[in-house]
Amino acid sequence: MKKNFRNGPSAEGEEPREDGLEPSEVELPEDLDPELVEAAIRAGEAAAADDMKKDANKLKEERDRLLAELAETQDEALSARAAADEADARYQRLQADWDNFRKRTAAERVAERERAAENVIEALLPAVDDLERAIEHAEGADDEAAKGLAEGVSAVRTKILSVFEKHGVSVIDPLGEPFDALESQAVGTLEDPEVFADTVTAVLRLGYAMGGKVIRPAMVQVSVGGPTRPAEKE
Repeated sequence: MKKNFRNGPSAEGEEPREDGLEPSEVELPEDLDPELVEAAIRAGEAAAADDMKKDANKLKEERDRLLAELAETQDEALSARAAADEADARYQRLQADWDNFRKRTAAERVAERERAAENVIEALLPAVDDLERAIEHAEGADDEAAKGLAEGVSAVRTKILSVFEKHGVSVIDPLGEPFDALESQAVGTLEDPEVFADTVTAVLRLGYAMGGKVIRPAMVQVSVGGPTRPAEKE
């Protein structure tokens, strides 16, 4: 004779089996010990729980591994960002140094050209002085040939001064103007009570300036003994 072993009450609404047994009923041999069955069930449940625990541990290990890799990746990203920022800062400094070098080099080239032109102008000034003395001497002569020569020499002087002007050279001729020690050198005085004191009464040698810089001051004679020049109105 067989015994029925019931695991528990049947679920409500379940369909009956074809053999007439309820789903919760299991036919067991008559000589099978119910306690052994219970022990087997508990052992199965324990094994299932152990398997689930192992699976959970594996999942936890996988999670921890992925979190560690993520943290490492984030550290690498931060390091890469810091390296990129440092490289960008070096690039900016290099670019600034290059711009400064380029500007400094360009300014030096301009200064070199100006110095070279200034040296050439200064070397030509004695020859211009000679031309001016020749013109002054020839204009004072009664000889027509001398006057014609003066006109020719004057034309040469005009051409030279035109070239000077193209290179930023201007003539300093302060005749009748207040004496300016920055542009003129006083080499003589003239007593004249009718003229404001420190007025240029004669220019003995013209001066020259280049680019706002006096490359040779004018040699002048100034008046003394006259009234003080009134202050200029602003």
